[in-house]
Amino acid sequence: MAVRNEEVAAVFDEIADLLEIRGDNPFRVRAYRNAARTVRSLGREVADLVAAGEDLTRLPGIGQDLAGKIREIVTTGTSATLEALRRELPPGLGALLRLPGLGPKRVAALHHELGIDSLEALRRAAEAGRLRGLPGFGPKTEARVLEAIRARLDTGRRFLLAEAEGWAEALVEHLRAARGVNEIVVAGSFRRRRETVGDLDILCTARDGAAVAAHFVGYERAAEVLSQGTTRSTIVLQNGLQVDLRVVEEGSFGAALHYFTGSKAHNIAVRRMGQQRGLKINEYGVFRGARRVAGSTEESVFRAVGLPWIPPELREDRGEIEAAQAGSLPRLVRREDLRGDLHCHTRASDGRSTLEEMAEAARAAGLEYLAFTEHSRSLRVARGLDAARLRAHVEAIRRLDERLEGIALLAGIEVEILEDGSLDLPDDVLAELDVVVGAVHSHFDLPRARQTRRILRAMDHPHFHILAHPSGRLLLQREPYDVDLARVIRHARERGCFLELNANPDRLDLDDVHCRMARDEGVLVAICSDAHSSLGFANLRYGVGQARRGWLGPEHVLNTRPLEELRRLLAGG
Repeated sequence: MAVRNEEVAAVFDEIADLLEIRGDNPFRVRAYRNAARTVRSLGREVADLVAAGEDLTRLPGIGQDLAGKIREIVTTGTSATLEALRRELPPGLGALLRLPGLGPKRVAALHHELGIDSLEALRRAAEAGRLRGLPGFGPKTEARVLEAIRARLDTGRRFLLAEAEGWAEALVEHLRAARGVNEIVVAGSFRRRRETVGDLDILCTARDGAAVAAHFVGYERAAEVLSQGTTRSTIVLQNGLQVDLRVVEEGSFGAALHYFTGSKAHNIAVRRMGQQRGLKINEYGVFRGARRVAGSTEESVFRAVGLPWIPPELREDRGEIEAAQAGSLPRLVRREDLRGDLHCHTRASDGRSTLEEMAEAARAAGLEYLAFTEHSRSLRVARGLDAARLRAHVEAIRRLDERLEGIALLAGIEVEILEDGSLDLPDDVLAELDVVVGAVHSHFDLPRARQTRRILRAMDHPHFHILAHPSGRLLLQREPYDVDLARVIRHARERGCFLELNANPDRLDLDDVHCRMARDEGVLVAICSDAHSSLGFANLRYGVGQARRGWLGPEHVLNTRPLEELRRLLAGG
């Protein structure tokens, strides 16, 4: 069975992590991280490219050495480089890397300075107060690490939506080949498009449940079979993700899909509505006494309690039932509603594709306009632009815009918000740009009042348009910085600027709660890919899923506007 892109990317991610822990050359580390992002965002399987004999060095950021490693991973399922690093470093360090807030640099410090090589050793050290003496650690960091360890032990591992999606798609493809399978849907938090998932729930209808179960547990990427039966089977995949398969009869499929999609709170509310009508609702159907009166479709389940169908992304018992009763469910934004993208990077800073490659990829993705927003000078690790380099870059954008048809190109910047809230480039330079995206990439540990004041001051700048990834979080890696987002949202309304929903699956920032808060305050949200290569526009679908969870319709999203309306809105900012 062919190795999937997610598996290739996971190998490169692990190599990068272990190299960084070892203290290897940072450029080498970055090359592996970039390769992982490239492979993960490809529209085709690299295994197919290898089989077809295509030149892998044509992929962004992939040279001869990395191309050879891709072929090795596709052929063998692993890499000699990775296996050597695993033998060299303690195996328990991988568990440390999966804790929020502990990147490779901090894990390296813990290992080299304190000899910590396992989750249990880290727990003991944190409880003894030994972490706070390390550079980059303090009492608050120590407390957060201990809290993360306890949460991990309590809830188990979670996976980014994008990672789970790659494994889910491959498994569904495998199941479709089973004899007699009809409908297949991945339910649970995955279907509700939550940022992370703990496991996968797959439902299917089939004539022969035992045959489907045998096909399921025989999946080549199953590391462990936990159970096997005619209606329910459970496996653990090679990446540690648990998958439950339930084979249901057609008359119960809609009820099972509703039940296993959740959320639990939403399901309880719907069941209570059924009880008020003398109905019993469970995964087998809607019953009046012993007679099943609905359940073959989700629509029939909702109809039985007097509701229209509710989109899965809204099913969190946060007012969706009341809105459905009132006939006021929102028309949620769709990927095809997006007309443009207002945040991307090229080789001019830390991207991996040229201006023209990015523009052509955006046009192929159906976008009508694209803003180039390189990093500014203070972010040296990303080769940020100073005023002179930015002006030259703007000229190149304008020249390309004149000759490229089918898409409009905007000149912008992702400008650093400095510690005092000032912006990283002079006013006269920012005034020349079409869009200014402000971002925090440093001083994450400021107290809440100072962090909030810093961002509010930046938003007051006359050329400021959009606040990028407003909480600064990296899912499963870094907690949000401490900021009063409710105040930031209200200030954006007063100031007339906008907030980004960064669609990178490592961020998905704004979260759904603050998306809805922005909607209620009348603040437009820009769904942006933050693409760093020509493949990155695929991220937009994750941002749309998050926006839907936040009750956003097309009218609540900045970049659903035609270009001329967008320009007017930016000019008013």
